[in-house]
Amino acid sequence: MNRLSLLLTALAVASQSSAIELTPENYDTETEGKTIFLKFFAPWCGHCKSIKPDWDKLIGDFSDSKTQLIADVDCTAGGEPLCNDFGIQGFPTLKWGDPTDLQDYNGGRTYDDLKKFADDNLKPLCSVSNIELCDDDKKAQIKKYQGMTLDALQLEVQNEENKVEAAEVQFQDEVEKLQAKYEELSKEKEDAVAKVKTGGLGLMKSVMKSMAAPEKKDEL
Repeated sequence: MNRLSLLLTALAVASQSSAIELTPENYDTETEGKTIFLKFFAPWCGHCKSIKPDWDKLIGDFSDSKTQLIADVDCTAGGEPLCNDFGIQGFPTLKWGDPTDLQDYNGGRTYDDLKKFADDNLKPLCSVSNIELCDDDKKAQIKKYQGMTLDALQLEVQNEENKVEAAEVQFQDEVEKLQAKYEELSKEKEDAVAKVKTGGLGLMKSVMKSMAAPEKKDEL
């Protein structure tokens, strides 16, 4: 094996060794005090395989950071409970932000896109652990919640989650209504078109074509 091959192999091993795969057991420890960028994936997913080289390169870029973390969550293995907690429904899903309040990433997925986003956004954010970075309104919210009992806070969280669930149910109901209306309109259109065609449209076109064609002259 030549020196270039050895170097490439060493870099690949180093990148793999720096990769962190999060599970419920290590999530809090690995993410504490950091702004994070996560890839939720399934090993069999084609798009996950496509993004892996660029994502692994990004992991290597930030592997020594004390305040930023790029990591993986395998939704088919130890990370499955995290995927359930964060409502992951497709692969790969990218999320970022405070470990307790992840946001969806909807940007480009090339290495350049991911690197620029990470450089611009993976900075300390307003959170319970970084309250000094919050504006006055957020500070007031945090203090309000901290002043509640655990039972009261759990009830408040449940009420808010119920609102999210209700919004999802309403959305699905409206989509089903739209689907039913689409099918109704589609059937009406098909019936109207069929009625026109069976009402003589084809014959009219045939007669029109024959009238427009030049008359054939009898052969001498």
